[in-house]
Amino acid sequence: MSYDNDQTEARQLLSRGSSVSGGSFNQMQRRRVSGKLAKPERQQSFSRDIGHAASETYLLTRLTITLLRYLGVGYRWITRLAALGIYAALLMPGFLQVAYYYFFSSQVRRSIVYGDEPRNRLDLYLPKNLDGPKPVVVFVTGGAWIIGYKAWGSLLGQQLAERDIIVACIDYRNFPQGTIGDMVTDASQGISFICNNIAEYGGDPSRIYLMGQSAGAHISACALLDQAIREAKGEESISWSVFQIKAYFGLSGGIMEGEESLERFSPGVRIEDPSIRNAVSLLPPVILFHGTADYSIPSFASEDFAAALQRLGVQTELILFDGKTHSDLFLQDPLRGGKDAMFDHLVAVIHAGDKEALAKDAMAPPRRRLVPEVLLRMASYISPF
Repeated sequence: MSYDNDQTEARQLLSRGSSVSGGSFNQMQRRRVSGKLAKPERQQSFSRDIGHAASETYLLTRLTITLLRYLGVGYRWITRLAALGIYAALLMPGFLQVAYYYFFSSQVRRSIVYGDEPRNRLDLYLPKNLDGPKPVVVFVTGGAWIIGYKAWGSLLGQQLAERDIIVACIDYRNFPQGTIGDMVTDASQGISFICNNIAEYGGDPSRIYLMGQSAGAHISACALLDQAIREAKGEESISWSVFQIKAYFGLSGGIMEGEESLERFSPGVRIEDPSIRNAVSLLPPVILFHGTADYSIPSFASEDFAAALQRLGVQTELILFDGKTHSDLFLQDPLRGGKDAMFDHLVAVIHAGDKEALAKDAMAPPRRRLVPEVLLRMASYISPF
């Protein structure tokens, strides 16, 4: 999808659901926001996994049909859908390997409940060696606000777990099941669960990093900024703190521009508001990654957001990758295996200060190739992103 079309869909989302989203944060905080949630079962049976997969497939199918009713089905949508099908088929050798890991690896804890809504689930990817508390990445997946799903983070989760990093992939309500406000509320509640419970899974509560990709970068940035605003106001009933987040990583982020109807959900505009300057000063270091050949969400989205953060004194790093598209950094490059600058930088930041972990990283073998190069090149050519 183009950047303009993503914003159009977001405006539709807001116009249809703003009355619901307005009170969603307060509703969340009126729930049990202090103390720990009950710890779920560590591993579900295979039969329960099949039942859960079937129920979610039904839910996603029903939501897709509802969405198409809103958007209409025309030639452009049909061609994009066909391109997406071919793109997925070309990358299928890699997807099947990742799916096998996702469903059968004992290192994956699937569909842990973190809230009361139907999509309030998260997946945990655990390192093989849990000899001590591990750093944690809380990851919010992309999906243009309409097709986000926690399993999209499987490849990232697997590869970071191989470097002794726990990854928590948060699911959230998509449109038309929920508004952007609902998505931000879900993400915030998922972050809260990790902050309060990750020690039980071998994570280090003092080394938690927040990361989002594409629409997930926008949603997670909104959740982080909203939390900072609440803390700056001195609200007492909060279930997690921005001070628990060591850094924020935004990958190919859709940080929306400041059109009037989107101001509430535009971090780049909101941080310019003088009334929340105290909240902005609470933000952790921000690191933004973006490809210069990204036509779904052009790199100027991250450039403008980084410039605004730097003007306000937030420690910010912008890393641009020449010639990389919207899907290269998140899919093609990881499926290609080997070393790449973004993955190495991500791991280096997370393991900074841990000499033993850095030494292991330096000796780690290159990531395994999952898809032949010829298929990756063809996928890049046909990609609808």
